[in-house]
Amino acid sequence: MATKLVAIDIGGTHARFAIAEVENGRVTSLAPESTYKTAEHASLQLALEAFAHEQKEPLPRNAAIAIAGPIHGEVLKLTNNPWIIRPALIPEKLNVDRYTLVNDFGAVAHAVARCDSQHLRHLCGPETDLPAKGAVSVVGPGTGLGVAYVLRTEDDYHVGETEGGHIDYAPLDPIEDNILKQLRNRFRRVSAERVVSGPGLNNIYGALAVLEGRTVAQIDDKSLWTAAMEGSDSLAAAALDRFCLSLGAVAGDIALAQGASGVVIAGGLGLRLADHLPRSGFAQRFVAKGRFERMMSDIPVKLITHPQPGLYGAAAAFAHEHHV
Repeated sequence: MATKLVAIDIGGTHARFAIAEVENGRVTSLAPESTYKTAEHASLQLALEAFAHEQKEPLPRNAAIAIAGPIHGEVLKLTNNPWIIRPALIPEKLNVDRYTLVNDFGAVAHAVARCDSQHLRHLCGPETDLPAKGAVSVVGPGTGLGVAYVLRTEDDYHVGETEGGHIDYAPLDPIEDNILKQLRNRFRRVSAERVVSGPGLNNIYGALAVLEGRTVAQIDDKSLWTAAMEGSDSLAAAALDRFCLSLGAVAGDIALAQGASGVVIAGGLGLRLADHLPRSGFAQRFVAKGRFERMMSDIPVKLITHPQPGLYGAAAAFAHEHHV
């Protein structure tokens, strides 16, 4: 029998809600989402009440909540969001009997574990399905650089959330040596996330401007990404090329570190780059691991294309935790 729940995905700017159904450990349906600006509601409870007001029937007494931030502790403070969540009060405040709390990128990993192959677009490597057993690395550039893994066994799976995005940035040619040098002038330590993330494109752009001896005006991340994708700014386009190279290198490093036999690129930028990555140097950098190039070339690399992986993954996490 299917179990209904409210799937919730809370980010820094928006909170998304949808009614989901799960059965036998899988998400069997996910209704169209409702999106609210977090700045327009004082708390999760009030945003949920707004969502409830839109519905034609009472909300289910089950909730799956993915949040952009840590999920452990008596008081949870979200990243770039003033809401505060007290897990002990969730049943009372949200009027639920059962709930699941999951980190937002952990939810994406649950989505990878449970989504159909139609939502996994091939990027590089052998055109085969992800392995039925073993580790699958999940790498997602967005506001930061999310890294997780799915460990599949014969009849179950386990999601591990990591801070792999904060490994050291490793330059692989003289241009990237220069990028690292420029970033070291601004940051005490340069992590992969300083380069492979939404704000990372601006960091690359500024470093390349110094290399070119050009003075460039400050530009916001959104405008820079638009210019880079359109090709209307040659320096921004060059920065995007470097971004794709670095994403391939980092994804390969993560796969090596996690012993993965499959890799999935996720995150808001992953989907935005769906058509660009196959034409970039991503694949070459992914396999460029010296003595392990042949092994890396045998790893299938996919891109998750589900339109709401956070909501879908939150629902999947609920099904997994509560065995429904």
